[in-house]
Amino acid sequence: MTNEPWGRGRDSLRIVLITGGSTPERDVALAGAGEVMRALRVAGHRVVVVDTASGELDPEHEGRALALRVGHAPPGEDELARLREREDVPGLARLRPVRNADLAFLVLHGLDGEGGLVQAVLELAGLPYTGSDLLGSALAMAKGSAKRVLQGAGIPTPRFVLLEGEEPGTRRDEITALGFPLIVKPSRVGSSVGLRRAKDFAAAAAAVRAAGKHDRRVLVEEMLPGREFTVGVLGDASGRGIEPLGVGEIVTPGGLFDYHAKYTPGIAEEIFPAPVSASLAAVLQDLAVATHRALGLRDFSRVDFRLDARGAPSVLEANTLPGMTTRSLLPQSAAVTGLSFPDLCDRIARLAARRI
Repeated sequence: MTNEPWGRGRDSLRIVLITGGSTPERDVALAGAGEVMRALRVAGHRVVVVDTASGELDPEHEGRALALRVGHAPPGEDELARLREREDVPGLARLRPVRNADLAFLVLHGLDGEGGLVQAVLELAGLPYTGSDLLGSALAMAKGSAKRVLQGAGIPTPRFVLLEGEEPGTRRDEITALGFPLIVKPSRVGSSVGLRRAKDFAAAAAAVRAAGKHDRRVLVEEMLPGREFTVGVLGDASGRGIEPLGVGEIVTPGGLFDYHAKYTPGIAEEIFPAPVSASLAAVLQDLAVATHRALGLRDFSRVDFRLDARGAPSVLEANTLPGMTTRSLLPQSAAVTGLSFPDLCDRIARLAARRI
């Protein structure tokens, strides 16, 4: 398919692919957007790409902007500050590709893209978009709030302490009660940016201060010792047509699946389908669907798990806009069920198109 903005194609949709942003996960979003763009065009759709920080990308700039670029450190604060200066998320609704589209396909990561702001703008513009609505997006992105909802729904999740600007010392007893080592991460940042493991309270306090540079809210969480898994989900929150995808296992040296391990080739081993019993796979898939439903998510999500010392799974978090390169976890989870990457992207687009 050509790069003609709104080409012609039978049964095709006019899709504005919204990506980029000014968060530490910008490069991850752009890498995924390049592959989604090609997949949607293979599926016959008409696609125009918009970067929230630089506007519409013409065919000349698409290739350079969407070239695969993960595997190094996230953008620095100076670069992100420059991007934020020119980013106009509320202005998305005024852009010609957005006004002329049938729907928006979101390939964004971080607070603005996953946390409800872009979703709110598109709601006001009356444009259907892929993924969860603004409420589900905001809830899943706020990890502490999401975990409280999971607890209320009877879904197991590791014990945690949520700090909202406090010094770690003021909550020392609660943090220490989680046991060591423990995990520290910003509450509303994706791609495991800022995630650290702490072996004692001094290390935990330092990790909290480092995570606080990314988000005022910091989650301190019990680190479960068992294996790590992930399950994709397709469907909405109505209770009809919610489908779990394949179970994958993530194996990393030292057991820490942080930004570096996620995006540096050769560090993490991602095994699909996971070598687990049918009974454990069924439990993980049931919990993934229950999590998707409890948080009010729609279209698609990816739910991550870790086993405790007894081998029982707990939900770490749900991702409403998970990575979308062909080697990302959701597409690998879909491939286990026989769903190709172009078919996955097409199906996600058509789930959103039902709301036209």
